[in-house]
Amino acid sequence: MNAITKKYWSSIDTILMGRKTWADAIRRGGSGGSGSSKIRTYVFSRTLKKLDVPGAELVRDDAADFVHDLKSEKGKGICVMGGAELARSLFEANVIDEVGMNVHPVLLGVGVPMFLDPRHRVALELIESRTIDGGCVYSLYQVKQ
Repeated sequence: MNAITKKYWSSIDTILMGRKTWADAIRRGGSGGSGSSKIRTYVFSRTLKKLDVPGAELVRDDAADFVHDLKSEKGKGICVMGGAELARSLFEANVIDEVGMNVHPVLLGVGVPMFLDPRHRVALELIESRTIDGGCVYSLYQVKQ
């Protein structure tokens, strides 16, 4: 998992988070993704007025338009970290290129859904899948346009 994570973090320079994911990251003592000056962090919210963490920028604009513009800039990859509502709006706008996930061998019974209805079928093509120590399965899919 460390090798996968290291490779992934070197491939991105931007993190996108919804308000709830941001609040959870801060509550857990994290930097909300803004711990590295090389990684830009954008938090999408219609309710927050400001962010009290340096290095993170609040976005109140339409997420799909913002990401579309962001993708036209030079840079590395963009990570949508958590935020099922944010991801849904980005799937609806067809601006997500890949979906990566780790499936852990634990049945929780409750929790937040990983994906909300994107209002259209999102076809995925498997790029990579492998078992990691402890029975976790890592899978990477490309979104078929």
